[in-house]
Amino acid sequence: MKKIILSLTIVLAGLTAAHAQTSNAPADAVKAVNPKAADIKFTSLEIDYGTIEHNADGNREFKFKNVGKEPLIIANCQGSCGCTVPTWPKEPIMPGKSGIIKVKYATDRVGHFQKNVTVTSNAKVEKVVLTIKGDVKPDGNPTPAAPAPDKRSELTPAH
Repeated sequence: MKKIILSLTIVLAGLTAAHAQTSNAPADAVKAVNPKAADIKFTSLEIDYGTIEHNADGNREFKFKNVGKEPLIIANCQGSCGCTVPTWPKEPIMPGKSGIIKVKYATDRVGHFQKNVTVTSNAKVEKVVLTIKGDVKPDGNPTPAAPAPDKRSELTPAH
């Protein structure tokens, strides 16, 4: 009797382990790629603002085209921080048609910047990361600091 119970326990444990391996497979391993899906192609994945003036126009545009066979739907565009604000088309982009994602960077921040915008859509590649970068110059020519007075002249008696 003990052998039968031990045998059943081993068999049940083996079945449970085998079932756990198949049910825990990564979702993307099971997901089939639709060959007719929308497909987004950007003219460029990066925009370099170069060196710009403080409070200059921070608006730029990323141009793209739906090179797939189904309508492209951009679900979201998310800037990596509050200083990078994207706007995108809310209507579907039909196959063969183009669109623009606008990005506004807050140029009131002086110094080097490099920010990302993550585009989420129904394209074959669901997430695409766009990059903006550049340098914002400080206002005008800063006045050089006045040299400190020479303390030695105050301490030495005049001859």
